Amino acid sequence: MSMTNEEEPLSPMARVFQSPCIDYFAVSTIGFKTKIKPDVVLDALKHNVSKHPRFYCKLSKNGAKWIETQVNVEDHLVVPYIDPEEIGEDGDGFVGDYISRLTFNPLDRSRPLWDIHILNVKTSDAEAVGVLRAHHSLGDGTSMVSLLLACTHKTSDPTNTCSTSIPSLKRRQTASYNLKKERWYLFTAIGSTMRLIWNTIVDMLLLVATGLFLKDTNTPLKGGEDVGSNPKRFYHRIVSLGDIKLIKNAMNMTINDVLVGITQASLSRYLNKQYDKKNEEDGSKPNHLPRGIRFRSGCTVNLRSEIDFKPLAEMMAKDSKCRFGNHFSFITVPFSISLQTDPLVYLKMSKSIMARKKHSYHAALAYWLINLGHKVLGAEVTARLFNQHVMNTTTCISNVVGPMEEISFRGHPISYIAASGYGHSQALLIHFVSYAGKMTISLAVDPTVIPYPHKICDEMEDSLKEMKAALWERGLL
Repeated sequence: MSMTNEEEPLSPMARVFQSPCIDYFAVSTIGFKTKIKPDVVLDALKHNVSKHPRFYCKLSKNGAKWIETQVNVEDHLVVPYIDPEEIGEDGDGFVGDYISRLTFNPLDRSRPLWDIHILNVKTSDAEAVGVLRAHHSLGDGTSMVSLLLACTHKTSDPTNTCSTSIPSLKRRQTASYNLKKERWYLFTAIGSTMRLIWNTIVDMLLLVATGLFLKDTNTPLKGGEDVGSNPKRFYHRIVSLGDIKLIKNAMNMTINDVLVGITQASLSRYLNKQYDKKNEEDGSKPNHLPRGIRFRSGCTVNLRSEIDFKPLAEMMAKDSKCRFGNHFSFITVPFSISLQTDPLVYLKMSKSIMARKKHSYHAALAYWLINLGHKVLGAEVTARLFNQHVMNTTTCISNVVGPMEEISFRGHPISYIAASGYGHSQALLIHFVSYAGKMTISLAVDPTVIPYPHKICDEMEDSLKEMKAALWERGLL
């Protein structure tokens, strides 16, 4: 097999993820509508691993580049013996416990950092579950979806690849584009430029301050110093993507804006109950939230110049504008943790916050600082500074666009896709993945901090329903 990028250095974010103080792994849980045939999966791996360089390469000792190595796919496929009596009637609990155990079972760094686990266990959402665990240095969400598409086909048309089932993505208009559009309006252009500069300066100062000393308020969702090394538990909930799109259109906002609004609403309600649990029983909703809570979330941003999904072979090309790997950054979004009688207020606040963040070079600046840190301070120091920034905030949110139509893997129809990760220094990580008209909400939590993550999913589902109902009542849908 040929290796075209063995000397290619890792991207700045990939270098951060494989550092000893972070060591971040991505976990993708895929539910299937039928039982999984291990021999079919093994055959597929033997024919496809050689096509994906990241999966037949291991990290060098200093974590700076990829090294081609021989892969024995049998070592990367795990089919555990499952005693039916051990499962009982709680398939979801068994799968959750199994994936949680993976978080303190490290991968062998002498070979490629990935494995696949087949769990032929019936859950509430699937007949069987496949778990792909891969070190995050291999690739980000965009890369992993591209890899999934390369290995699957449309369920409705087995001869057709899945690339056409991904919606066309367009980058939001940036400030520079707006300036060109409004070039005849001098004062508007000057005002927009001044806001862009001011927003970027403020974001830069807050970025540096957060990495050094500016911490979020200690709440029942804030992790401690050792949260990064603690085992994690995973939980997911599936909601209607159509409902989210209805809200998006009615409020003239993006899907990301809606998801931030739902998250802000649900975490506010969850925290309010945690501060006064006795009111859960009688159904009352007095406000017990402390004033002045500083609560911030990191939100991932795709930095590729072309954000449309591309065939995997094209993403692997050196001159591709949509490269495989970790080509993303983040923005730090402040949440208003408060109780609102009108659920649409959360949406309006999220739209305003995200509009402010889009009118800034926050994401590009964060990526540039990480890259500069690698060159000046070294990878280990840069990773520690990045980790300190993560520890000083409360959570992180990611949204990945998946296939619009149902897909299958070698005759196994997929019912849902849930993405998550572990190794992060936060007690709560939130991922959203859209697939075939559904949106999967995935939580990765530190159970010592958040023992009942399903309550957060309950609040998210309730918040979505209340927002939709409020729009119906006002005739906006």
